[in-house]
Amino acid sequence: MTWGTAVPLGIVLSSFLAGLVIFTLAEERVVLRTTLNLLGAVVKLTLVGVMIVGVLSEQYYTVSLPLLPGLNLVLQADKLSVLFVTLSSGLWLVTTVYAIGYLEDSPHRSRFFGFFSLCVSATVGVALAGNLLTFLFFYELLTLSTYPLLVHRGTEQARQAGRTYLVYTVFGGTSLLIGTIWLYTLTGNLVFAPQGIVAEIAEQHRASLIAIFVLLIAGVGVKAALVPLHGWLPQAMVAPAPVSALLHAVAVVKAGAFGIVRIVYDVYGIGVTADLGLADPLLALACVTIVYGSVRALYQDDLKRRLAFSTVSQVSYIVLGTVIVGPLASIGAFVHLIHQGIMKITLFFCAGNLAETLGIHKVSEMDGVGRRMPWTMAAFTIGALGMIGIPPMAGFVSKWYLGAGALEGGDDWVILVLIASSLLNAGYFLPILARAWFARQTAPWPHERDFGRAETRWTLLLPPIITAALALLMGLFAAAPWSPLAYAQLITADEYGP
Repeated sequence: MTWGTAVPLGIVLSSFLAGLVIFTLAEERVVLRTTLNLLGAVVKLTLVGVMIVGVLSEQYYTVSLPLLPGLNLVLQADKLSVLFVTLSSGLWLVTTVYAIGYLEDSPHRSRFFGFFSLCVSATVGVALAGNLLTFLFFYELLTLSTYPLLVHRGTEQARQAGRTYLVYTVFGGTSLLIGTIWLYTLTGNLVFAPQGIVAEIAEQHRASLIAIFVLLIAGVGVKAALVPLHGWLPQAMVAPAPVSALLHAVAVVKAGAFGIVRIVYDVYGIGVTADLGLADPLLALACVTIVYGSVRALYQDDLKRRLAFSTVSQVSYIVLGTVIVGPLASIGAFVHLIHQGIMKITLFFCAGNLAETLGIHKVSEMDGVGRRMPWTMAAFTIGALGMIGIPPMAGFVSKWYLGAGALEGGDDWVILVLIASSLLNAGYFLPILARAWFARQTAPWPHERDFGRAETRWTLLLPPIITAALALLMGLFAAAPWSPLAYAQLITADEYGP
């Protein structure tokens, strides 16, 4: 085995093997379970760092495993896959620290962390998939590994949310499978490639390619929470906070959005997508989702449900930027994949801190909480202002490029959608900040826990501080050569040319 094949395999297996061992551990083996969790995360992130250096130096990382005659499972690194695998691996390490603290006194921790590790293995498999078949394989493994996390609490509400999740994701997986098989019968090829693989048959099989595109987008659109395929996501908020963080920022929703990017750019190509008349309908659906999610968020008193509808809206910025023809919009889509993940995981960490420390689950219970938990709410404030798009936060950079891309692509009306969305973002985030920082506490906290001089357990506080700092630094230093924005420009050059 060469170094070029060992690295992608190691990235997938580092968490997979750790998860298999964790399943076998007794509940009282806390130190060993924690060591395996952190070791797997650190090894994965180290290998990703090696891969980043190699890909930027034009080194080739790929491994191919036979599955069917003429069809292989392929793990392969390109600039786009490195973007997503870096986000997933980096945030997994932070989420692991958070989950260890959050579940310190909970039962069934070995089961939880076993599936937790499998979930991240599936996510990095999605990121490194070199063809549509490999993507489908890990995409379905992601469904199977996240379901036990979603129903972890074992309540009827959790089981109902799990059933809803399965109904939606089984539909999505079936649609993706049918589209993949149909595409293979036409092309004999499922490999991801810049500018896509269908250009030569676009005129001959125009109707079939349109139908296949609808099937593929419906398949990944479930996890990306496109309207009307979003219904599972708000219900999934019954899961523990670390699971919510995984769903929204690291794994499921991001896998769906990443799938849309792959289909548009590396299966069809943005030019063919536009020529087949598919870009404009998907753009319209993304805009509907953006506005719908923001409007629904306005009326949610439950904090995590408000954040869930915010995710429905915010993830579709990635879709919007993907289907506007032009490099600036693509840069906005790629950079928002990173920025949204970091900002949203910050918000869910903070929501978990409020629930775990003070028993706060509703916005109406947050009066004066900024004075009780200043570090948590400072991190929440940075994440919220970034979501609104206020400079110099990372979210401003994303929206700037999306707006500039809309003008470049001749879709001027999209500017109105971005403005409306930002105003709605302000409408559901600013009242939270006003309550937390300026309102007076009028009643005892629902269920306060005493951590002495600390506002909460350090393993719960450190992760949101780290991610909030990243969200701020990525905005302040967006022009730096090592920033996500600079890397997004490199990816865009593969689609449009330098």
